[in-house]
Amino acid sequence: MTIRLKWNPVHALRFRHRQPMASRRPARLKQRQPSFSPYLPPPFDGRPPIRCILCPLNIDGAERERGKENDMAAQALLNPLVCVVDFHHARGPEVETWIGAPEGSDPAIDNDWSLLPFMALSDGAHASSEDYSYFTLRQTQPATSLFGISCTRQLDASKLIDRPADVTRSTVQKAVVVISDRPQCFGAVKAQLGVVVAAWFAQRDFTDIDILQRFQESLPQLLKNQEGQVDHYFGISLREFIHEFKWQTLVLFKCALLQPKVLFFGSHCERLCMMQFALISLIPGLIRHLQDAADPKFNSCEENIVMPTSLKTSERASLLAYMGLPLQLFGKGSLFGPYTPLQQLDMLADQDTKSYIVGSTNSLLLQQKDRYSDILINLDDHSVNITSASLRQASILSTPDRRWIDFLTQTIHDTWDEADPARPKDHGYAGSEEFIRMQFEEYLLAMLSSVKYKIYMEKNAHKENSMADIEGDPASEFSNDWVNAWMETENFRIWDKFTDSHLFDIVDPKHPCSGGLSIEDVQRRLAQYVLP
Repeated sequence: MTIRLKWNPVHALRFRHRQPMASRRPARLKQRQPSFSPYLPPPFDGRPPIRCILCPLNIDGAERERGKENDMAAQALLNPLVCVVDFHHARGPEVETWIGAPEGSDPAIDNDWSLLPFMALSDGAHASSEDYSYFTLRQTQPATSLFGISCTRQLDASKLIDRPADVTRSTVQKAVVVISDRPQCFGAVKAQLGVVVAAWFAQRDFTDIDILQRFQESLPQLLKNQEGQVDHYFGISLREFIHEFKWQTLVLFKCALLQPKVLFFGSHCERLCMMQFALISLIPGLIRHLQDAADPKFNSCEENIVMPTSLKTSERASLLAYMGLPLQLFGKGSLFGPYTPLQQLDMLADQDTKSYIVGSTNSLLLQQKDRYSDILINLDDHSVNITSASLRQASILSTPDRRWIDFLTQTIHDTWDEADPARPKDHGYAGSEEFIRMQFEEYLLAMLSSVKYKIYMEKNAHKENSMADIEGDPASEFSNDWVNAWMETENFRIWDKFTDSHLFDIVDPKHPCSGGLSIEDVQRRLAQYVLP
């Protein structure tokens, strides 16, 4: 039976079932879904057509209720806090006041946030009229990760209406910080924060914090309004990311899945942080599952994972959950610190910190890159330096990999608009943010399916191959070195533990750009080593 649905390029996914033999049916799938025929749109510009995956999925009632309970628990976890950080001429950065905290309490003391002032006022912030910093904080009770966003501005001290006696420098530098447990809403928070801080500075009287108090009171409703909205709007577009890194975008993505020590460096703090959020947003759902990101000792995600036991129709979220997404990059032994001050280097060097993705604006770290990084991304000179020999070998792209990312890069190039980098110049779907995310999602699902098939075949090598419709080892098209390295990671261990052994019955175990070597592939491979 073939069911044909209207193709929607924004929300569609390519989802094709094969008719498996009885022995291949997942034990937990109660009923086989009908076979779907992919409906492909016409090709554009002579390139391969955009592939869509049809998602006939739904979350059952029990899972939906659990999801609601989890959302309610998350909302009850923390009302957003606001604080002001001042740069004192003698004492350095310090928290000046808290807004929204219970009277008489000091969240910085209660949670041991001694580094909060250094996270809020980044190195080099004085060089900009306005800058933003994003960082993670460890909450003590309950033990979880919180996220901070700060907006830093400066004012000529002579313009103050009533200049305090302890202001001895020519400029006053302050940061207003918002702390929340919902980083997926920071796009909206940043837009409001910038306006509020500009208005507060325009008063030229920092003792009047009424505007900050009203801002803090409005935050719960602002975050509530963002529920259900897309998680990935964080300022830096994926179009800009790919335009800058080109084929190395896929190298960075696959390196991140191997959980090495990733160090981003750049003199502009906001852009530094945005690049990291853009990278991790390529893993569907990860931004909503960063509870363990602030401390390598945290492991709540693995402890609370429930293996999906059903797969129904209509919702993409069910497919992603059943396929084991998001991959848990930041569990025990891992850390995420979009802006990490020098004062936090002890945590990076700790023997219990096995992997991280962090950012720094201090050039001192460049002198110790071999100690603090397996891969260094320098945003100032647009370079990617893989210092680990094993990671360098594993990160070499396969021929289908290179074909896939070159197609994506060329699509961005053909639709690039210098005046509006975030949108295709023809305002079409090809090359849009959603287009890019769907391509990466398809790539990731195909990779997960292929690895499950590889594991299944290795465990059943003594049995007669009953899957004649699958040729060879599809996982090899994602690079054997990379697949073997990924199978040694913590996020693979968790994913394999909590996913069905027959995921390849749900999504085809096949690289999106599978196929033999061509002359164009050889030329592409040569260009990789000749061109920067």
